[in-house]
Amino acid sequence: MLQAAKRHALYWAWVVSLVATLGSLYFSEILGYEPCKLCWFQRIFMYPQAILLGMACYRNDRKMAAYLLPLSIIGGCISLYHVAEQKIPALAKLLPCTVGVPCNEDYINWLGFITIPTLALIAFVLMTCFLLLQKRTLREEEELENMEEPERGQTQA
Repeated sequence: MLQAAKRHALYWAWVVSLVATLGSLYFSEILGYEPCKLCWFQRIFMYPQAILLGMACYRNDRKMAAYLLPLSIIGGCISLYHVAEQKIPALAKLLPCTVGVPCNEDYINWLGFITIPTLALIAFVLMTCFLLLQKRTLREEEELENMEEPERGQTQA
C-alpha cells in the first residue's frame, strides 16, 4: 500500500486539491455561502495548486512537489488559525474580521466539529503529506541512481 502511495503521491495531491477547489466553489457559487477574509486567503493557496498539480501530473513532473510544498504549508497554517478562531471565541475577538462575513461564522457544522475551515485544513494536511512523500520518493530514487552510476563506470573500465 505504501509503495502505491509513493508511486502515485503527486496524483493523490492533485485529486485532493481538485476536490477542495471544487468543494469551495460549490459552497460559494451553488449554496451561496459568502467566503470570509480567511477563506479567501486559503483559496489563494489552494486554487493554483489544482492547476499546477494537474500540469505536473500531465507532464509527469515529479520535481514540482518541492515548489508546491510551501503553498500547502502556508495554506494549512491559515486554515489552522481559521479553525482556532472558530473554536476559541476569545481568538475571534482578538483580530475580528471587519469586512464582509465574520471569520468565526459556521456555515456548516457536521458532527459538531467539521466546518469549512476544518475541511480546508484536512485538504492542506493531506496535500502536504502527499507532496512530502513525493519529494522523499524522488530523493530516494536519485540516491539509488547515484549509487548505481559508479558501479556502471567500474564495470566498463
